[in-house]
Amino acid sequence: MAHGTHVDLHGPLPDLAVDELITLAGLGGLRGRGGAGFPFARKLRAVQTAVARRRCGPRVVVNAAEGEPGSAKDRMLLTRVPHLVLDGAELAARALGSPQVVIGIADRGTRRSEVDPVGESLREAVAERRSATAFRVVRMPHRFVSGQAGALVEGINGRTPLPPGSPRRTSESGVGGLPTLLSNAETYAQLALLAAGGADAYAAVGTPDQPGTVLLTVGGDTVVEAPAGTPLVHVLGVCGSPPAQAVLVGGYHGAWLAPPAVARARLSRAGLAEVGGTLGAGIVLPLAENVCPLGETARTLRYLARESAGQCGPCVRGLPALADAFLALIGGEGDPGAVEAASGVGEGKGACAHPDGAAVFARSALRAFASDVSAHAWGGGCGRPVRGALPLPDGPADRYARLSVDWSRCDGHGLCAELLPELVRLDANGFPEDPDLPVPASWEADADRAVRMCPALALRMSVPEA
Repeated sequence: MAHGTHVDLHGPLPDLAVDELITLAGLGGLRGRGGAGFPFARKLRAVQTAVARRRCGPRVVVNAAEGEPGSAKDRMLLTRVPHLVLDGAELAARALGSPQVVIGIADRGTRRSEVDPVGESLREAVAERRSATAFRVVRMPHRFVSGQAGALVEGINGRTPLPPGSPRRTSESGVGGLPTLLSNAETYAQLALLAAGGADAYAAVGTPDQPGTVLLTVGGDTVVEAPAGTPLVHVLGVCGSPPAQAVLVGGYHGAWLAPPAVARARLSRAGLAEVGGTLGAGIVLPLAENVCPLGETARTLRYLARESAGQCGPCVRGLPALADAFLALIGGEGDPGAVEAASGVGEGKGACAHPDGAAVFARSALRAFASDVSAHAWGGGCGRPVRGALPLPDGPADRYARLSVDWSRCDGHGLCAELLPELVRLDANGFPEDPDLPVPASWEADADRAVRMCPALALRMSVPEA
């Protein structure tokens, strides 16, 4: 939509002071649409307070990196209605006194000869606006964790775009170490609509505790807008979704809903929480009847393990262990208790929410597909194939070097566990529990040292080709 058409439809951008914008966001009940659902008014107030205390300028960031494979709403917004997103970001920038808005988008590996729809749309939209606010576009690697707020800030600051090892508030220290207002693309689009029509008009649809609409990506590629509180089955019907054995809501950090829960689910934070789901980033993935649900879940867990930031034990050790436990369950050699135990390793102790989100996803599969768990345990399988029904990106089988143990040489000295305590664990007899471990790039130097210092020369490290 061209800027002139956008202004005709929504009106000119209002000029609001920061206290007015905070009040408006509070009256409209606006919350973040990236997954956490944090109140936008509180984010604004936190940045305002930090700016006043530090006596420095703020920055505004639009998170459109969209690391979730099943999400397409950021791409839709930035290619179809980019001025709605830019309006919301510019409103915030003007109110806070930020001279610049930074927009983080996913780099999907487009070749130079190909058209980049998101990049082209943003370039045209920024040129049309002729705004005093500067807009800067930064590309992030298309990875699951690149859409995490801390990872995006790291990338904008010129560092590797991974979640920082210790949590920090972007409202205190974000882009360039300055107080930063960071929200996702849909949140800024909703802010623009709220400012254009006012809180009463904004609340004309939705629920009392969640006014307005939500954007949903259904089936990985269909983006629809629905009033908050709309029955899930209605949206599935509008999208032409056939009957499903279960529906994943909230993406790969979300939860599977069995048919009885799907029938009762309403698309709001409260409505999905009542049936054990989560709205998350607005991802809805129906699973067809003719595929193995446990196999599809295991395939996704392997992907989540590969997408680890590689910065802490819960990710490096916990996620591969969880994927292995689920694979054993499918083969009839494991049990649900082992999956539950693996999902609880390091719970709440990760450097980011990635391991906990994967655990929620795995546990929900045990509940939603309980009969299939029994079929695999007692009958060797459910008789249905794994078809790759859940959207996952193409990519290398493993991003990391591998540390392996030669059992014919290992004498159980235990030095490797002392040199790599986050990576190597010893069993009751003093030998490494796992003979083959992924080694994140940040630990390669320590792993190489362990290989060189092993008294029995029992360690090997292989590095994948670039």
